[in-house]
Amino acid sequence: MTTIASFTYDALPGRIRFGRGLASSAIAEELQRLDAQRVLVLTEASRGDVAERLTHAVSERIIGVFDHVAPHVPDDIAAAARERAADDHADVLLSIGGGSSTGTAKAIALTAGLPIVAVPTTFSGSEVTPVWGITTRGVKRTGRAMNVLPGSVIYDPELVESLPSPIAVASAFNALAHCVESLWAQKANPVISAVALEGVRVLAQGLRGYVRSDPESVDTLLYGSYLAGASFAVVGSGLHHKICHALGGAFDLPHAETHAVVLPHVLEYNQDFSSDLMARLKVALNDPGEDLTAPEALDQIRRATGAPGSLAEIGLTLDQRDEAVAAVSQILPVSNPRPVDVRGITAILDHAFESTP
Repeated sequence: MTTIASFTYDALPGRIRFGRGLASSAIAEELQRLDAQRVLVLTEASRGDVAERLTHAVSERIIGVFDHVAPHVPDDIAAAARERAADDHADVLLSIGGGSSTGTAKAIALTAGLPIVAVPTTFSGSEVTPVWGITTRGVKRTGRAMNVLPGSVIYDPELVESLPSPIAVASAFNALAHCVESLWAQKANPVISAVALEGVRVLAQGLRGYVRSDPESVDTLLYGSYLAGASFAVVGSGLHHKICHALGGAFDLPHAETHAVVLPHVLEYNQDFSSDLMARLKVALNDPGEDLTAPEALDQIRRATGAPGSLAEIGLTLDQRDEAVAAVSQILPVSNPRPVDVRGITAILDHAFESTP
């Protein structure tokens, strides 16, 4: 029988809509439910046509579109978005896009307290978390605030089917990282561990299906990304995410791809610690009949999907190595199953730079 230790679980509020082809009608219903009259849309410039199509039925409620979003939410972008929301007297924020759009909406909500309706078009998971991040002079600050948590989230698999394969795969690895780290974050608890492990299983299954062009794989991955975000939202981040945020802020590395590269190496670093969770993670990552270690199974999936395998591959140069170690070391001390110091950070980054086990 499993022994359950004392724990605290703070369930987060949120309304989730999931289904193929429901985005346009669900947006209209959620805006009506909020009695929204002046809606500011946040989206990537490349998603402008999608945003226009999805909001056509509620065009009279849309007072503007802010499409200057950028990864890691630079502080000047955050300031411009806040100014736009204030000038337009927006009463609701509608985010349609990936993590950059959601993050920009959160930057506005952080200071203006406006409600957010989020329609994700990647597998980032940010749309169900109260975590915000803003980058200033190469340093990404993050925090938690309940007023940035989107009140309504609309998942429509049709919106992610058109994602280019490299972006879809990297985004799914970002979601996987949310699940894995939720297992041993400082606020981890049995409820979230169960959700996170199911998220790992679903995402691993979805990534393998995606490689085979399984028509249901996108639905599977989108559901897995929700489980990932819901896990991360409750328990917060640890070593892996702090490494990725530090690297992304300092060197403007692509967010999801950085997660895909770093995760196997952090997992390997923790391999001999937290043995019970690592054993359960191994089962969740392996296909039935396989017996790879958790890092091996994860790396097998990475190779099969063509996800990037090294920091060098996504833009970090060898002469930036020492600067990278220094940037990441600023996060210490950090909660992690295995104690970590500057030597540990150096080892993880060296292995991730060279893509060695």
